[in-house]
Amino acid sequence: MRLLLVTLFAATCLTACSQTPNTKSNNKAKPMTSNPNAKLETIYLGEGCFWCTEAFFQRINGVISVESGYGGGFVENPTYEQVCDKNTGHVELAKVVFDPAIVSIDEILEIFWKTHDPTTLDQQGNDIGPQYKSVVYYVTETQKQVAQKYKEALDKSGAFSAPIVTTIEPFKNYYPAENYHQNYYNSNTNQGYCRFVIAPKLEKFEKVFKDKLKH
Repeated sequence: MRLLLVTLFAATCLTACSQTPNTKSNNKAKPMTSNPNAKLETIYLGEGCFWCTEAFFQRINGVISVESGYGGGFVENPTYEQVCDKNTGHVELAKVVFDPAIVSIDEILEIFWKTHDPTTLDQQGNDIGPQYKSVVYYVTETQKQVAQKYKEALDKSGAFSAPIVTTIEPFKNYYPAENYHQNYYNSNTNQGYCRFVIAPKLEKFEKVFKDKLKH
């Protein structure tokens, strides 16, 4: 696991998530379809910059939608600038809606823990601050139990050289991020952070999780 993380997310952080966006690209996200009668689930995941998290989960078969937003804090309807000032208590989150008949909560959480370093407190690469906290905000008791069991198993396995600092908390609140943050990577592939940080991660991600990708 540790080797996988190091390989999957080698240090490519040349710039930080909070740079000025460029929204000129017209690239489209892959379509997200499901059985209209499916019983869907939602979970809220924080693993650093939400641009990265969104891009990962958008590509997973059975994930219906991914939205970037803020949650867990005490300021209502926060702006990106307020969250970046680190005084709102909010975390950058991905709201992941998925069809458990296609992709299980176990698989969702496997992807979560394998796509960031859960041992660094409030930091992923050059992205540093409480808004980059590693956290699972669960909506159901099953999600809570699976997340706790997975975290305990990882810690006991010695997969990481440091303890996992990911917190597992009940869903508190959530506010969608500004429109320009949505579908960010697909709409901004030529932007610096997307080219030098997200794109290399996605290339490795798609090799590791090729059996779980949309076709």
